[in-house]
Amino acid sequence: MNLKMVLKGLGTLLLCEAIALLPSILVSSIYKDGAVMAFIYTLFLLIIAGLPLAKLKPKANSIYARDGFAIVAAGWIIISLFGALPYYFSGSILSFGDSLFEAVSGFTTTGATILDNVEVLPASILFWRSFTNWLGGMGVLVLTLAILPSVGAGTLQIMKAEVPGPNPGKIVPRISNTVRILYKIYLSITIIEIVLLLASGLPLYDSFIHAFGTTGTAGVSNKNLSIAAYDNVATEIIITIFMLACGVNFTLYYQVIKGNVMALLKDEEFRFYIGVVIGSIILISVNLYGNVYQSIGESLRHSSFQVASMITTTGYSSSNFDTWPLFSKMILLLLMFIGGSSGSTVGAIKSIRILLLLKSTKIEMKSIIHPKAVYSVRLGNKIIDEKTLSGVKNFFFAYILIFVVAVVVVSLDGFDFSTTLSAAAASLGNTGVGFGDVGPLGNYSNMSGLSKAVLSICMLMGRLEIYPILVLTMPSLWKK
Repeated sequence: MNLKMVLKGLGTLLLCEAIALLPSILVSSIYKDGAVMAFIYTLFLLIIAGLPLAKLKPKANSIYARDGFAIVAAGWIIISLFGALPYYFSGSILSFGDSLFEAVSGFTTTGATILDNVEVLPASILFWRSFTNWLGGMGVLVLTLAILPSVGAGTLQIMKAEVPGPNPGKIVPRISNTVRILYKIYLSITIIEIVLLLASGLPLYDSFIHAFGTTGTAGVSNKNLSIAAYDNVATEIIITIFMLACGVNFTLYYQVIKGNVMALLKDEEFRFYIGVVIGSIILISVNLYGNVYQSIGESLRHSSFQVASMITTTGYSSSNFDTWPLFSKMILLLLMFIGGSSGSTVGAIKSIRILLLLKSTKIEMKSIIHPKAVYSVRLGNKIIDEKTLSGVKNFFFAYILIFVVAVVVVSLDGFDFSTTLSAAAASLGNTGVGFGDVGPLGNYSNMSGLSKAVLSICMLMGRLEIYPILVLTMPSLWKK
């Protein structure tokens, strides 16, 4: 391992996190909420820790696969530790353990919270909470590469370790240009949503908070009742559209911008994603009509919002869906596992992996009927090689195994079945909101320290696609 290069990368990341504190300091100064010193203290600590590391001069600037995984895994842990300090220093959260849980939830775009009443918190703390979602959405290290591409050669290894979904690649020859293009698209979507939310009647501050929460697919709000607090149909429609938009592979938007409009419709993962969304909305709307809502319009309104929220692992709520019929809740639970497209800002398993597993299962069934025939799994016009399929199957097994372990640990707290199951699923899938005590009107505050620690690890594993965190435990990773 190129240890000096890893440390240099981590130092650069800490300096970028210091810069990321500046908007919150500005918000605190404007609102005079008394939290400004909490951010300034954190800023100085980040500079003190990050500057010496960033100035290291490695003998070689190359970043190989294990270096990239080490930078990403260690980086997300470190930024979460420092990201917890504003909550702790400001007194908004009295326990550092709870502050860390909130920070991990923010950067991993999970949106799970231990806060009972977010509306009493300083405006700058709520802004920081939401801004960490936005930073984590496209990837903190990807942003670092966009700002400081000189961090070293081979930075595609960092992108591979951090960007959700299998086989991320470059959309232009230079990786620094690729990440800049992705962030320009991400920023443009965010700005457009802020403008539209303003037009729908939301205040400027609220528009920023919810635009960050939507594009980062984290679902963080400055209202205890989430989006339901506004009871604004226009706002719900805008957020629904943008949640679904941020569940699409961002490289497809680049192709559309370059004039290849048909790229969206030709993409098999996109068609699968939209098909699951439409099918789920129809099924839940039929189930809700007459049972919860007395008009098909209300049923469509809330089912479409909640389906978009769950499949994109955003976690916003327009109503208390915990009171919906079991059939609707089971569909929402399944969506928490499926997730959106690879290369988007969502969590969970990802649509492309589910699609490939279904195709692989179909091929297996055909082989049973015709054992001498030779079949191959195709995605569009491309034949998927066995190595990729094996990676998908291994990931699925690891995902379910970690989910089961998390359920067993959380069950020690003695919560009901729906709370225990959904808390693990929501943390690993980066959805945040679940059912029961962690539903739209609940939070994670009553969970034990052990459960919070395990769920925090699940959040990191879910956001980083499991392996970067697991490889930290391998001794061979740290050998030269």
